[in-house]
Amino acid sequence: MPDGSINPWVIAVTVTLATFMEVLDTSIANVALPHIAGNLSASADESTWVLTSYLVSNAIILPLSGWLSSVVGRKRFYMGCVAVFTLSSFLCGFATSLGMLVVFRILQGVGGGGLQPSEQAILNDTFPLSQRGMAFAVYGIAVVVAPTIGPWLGGWITDNYSWRWIFYINVPVGLVSLLLTYFLVSDPPFMKRVRLKEGFRVDYIGLGLISLGLGSMQIILDKGQREDWFASDFIRLFFVLMLIGVVAGVIWELRTKDPVVDFRMLKNRNFAIATTAMFFLGFVLYSSTVLIPQLLQELLGYPAELAGLALSPGGAVIMLMMPVVGILVSRVDPRWLIAFGCTISATALLVMAGWNLEIDYRHAVFGRMLQSFGLAFLFIPINVAAFAYVPREKTNMGTGIINLARNIGASVGIATVTTMLERRTQYHMSQLNEHVNPMSEAYRKMLASLTSAFTSAGGSTTGAASQAHGMIYNIIARQATMLSFVDDFKMLGVVFFAIIPIFFLMRRPKMSGGSVPVH
Repeated sequence: MPDGSINPWVIAVTVTLATFMEVLDTSIANVALPHIAGNLSASADESTWVLTSYLVSNAIILPLSGWLSSVVGRKRFYMGCVAVFTLSSFLCGFATSLGMLVVFRILQGVGGGGLQPSEQAILNDTFPLSQRGMAFAVYGIAVVVAPTIGPWLGGWITDNYSWRWIFYINVPVGLVSLLLTYFLVSDPPFMKRVRLKEGFRVDYIGLGLISLGLGSMQIILDKGQREDWFASDFIRLFFVLMLIGVVAGVIWELRTKDPVVDFRMLKNRNFAIATTAMFFLGFVLYSSTVLIPQLLQELLGYPAELAGLALSPGGAVIMLMMPVVGILVSRVDPRWLIAFGCTISATALLVMAGWNLEIDYRHAVFGRMLQSFGLAFLFIPINVAAFAYVPREKTNMGTGIINLARNIGASVGIATVTTMLERRTQYHMSQLNEHVNPMSEAYRKMLASLTSAFTSAGGSTTGAASQAHGMIYNIIARQATMLSFVDDFKMLGVVFFAIIPIFFLMRRPKMSGGSVPVH
């Protein structure tokens, strides 16, 4: 067992390995869905359960990870998660039907859900508060960079090899992580496992209610747009189940002696505000990660791999800036770093709101790089501020809650921008179509010009007129879609500007001596 002589940075890199692969898996499978559907004889709609099943099981395990760590021991729990994630990744690649793949993805989500909170808790206990910024820089590279390279890497693997390899690549990394964790990581001396013989009781009711609420919420967010939200009986059913699970679960957990999720931690002002901030970080990071490649593919005609590659320079910016922010966070008030990061990211999103159909690839890449520069100033200060006044024995529970907030923020953000995209496109189409009528001189001139061009190319008069009308409709549709992307970027920018004031309600962490304040 480690005796404290092991370099803490070796431990940091060890626990980051598996986490990076797990976060990568949340986005890498998206671009492979058409390949998976075709290979397993499934429809496009059915194939989305490959994503939904993973997100549901992942969301359920995240807040329970702290409780499970206290039951079986954190090292044991973390190694169990890595083992389940690695084995289920291999089985996902081996799946011969969609049903098999969905079952194995559920197992993969169960294993993956405990990795992020466990790593964060290990880093909290391995490093003193004064060095925690740099430690979270390593963790932040995994959590923030992985989603940005996922779409590109997924596209490259599926185009050049097979969709099965997006799962197989997890296996060697998982095995290395297991081996290193066994030899290098140990539970801290102050962490005591609960024992059933000493009167500890498993909170089965809380466990069931929280699982029901979070699972139903994830299904709603992932399937809502496809099912037209509350117009669907399917969505209405899960909404009722979500309300029952979440409301009853929170009330039950606040009243029980040994909760599986300790919501009382949110009484800590710093932790509550940081959890809110992490929700919005997930909201903006993941939704913008979806929007930019989609814009490049749908409106500008870029292939999937190149559209995903537009995010990669932004990931490089985050990797370069994370260590810098890790140093700054011990010298500068984290609240000002968070405010600066939000301001830069919001400004970048408003710059994107000025995009049009004439933008080139360079502008798209630069916009994402500017946004990523701001994002790099958020993750580390938020985490340092969150746990500055949390007792050490509560760290496990806290990391589960704050990671759940980021994941829910991601799901809410993606659901919001995709719904807005469709509905604002319809709105802009109706607005633009008002100007497409015989009374408009510009419309008449364009129609006559296009009809003449098609006639000159050998078309009949009737056919040329029909082609001209079709081309005008396509132009309007593209413009309407572009305007809806602009609305999405504008909304994300306004959200980031709006939340800045709440960060100054936090207390500034005291870095002196590296001790963690306890109250």
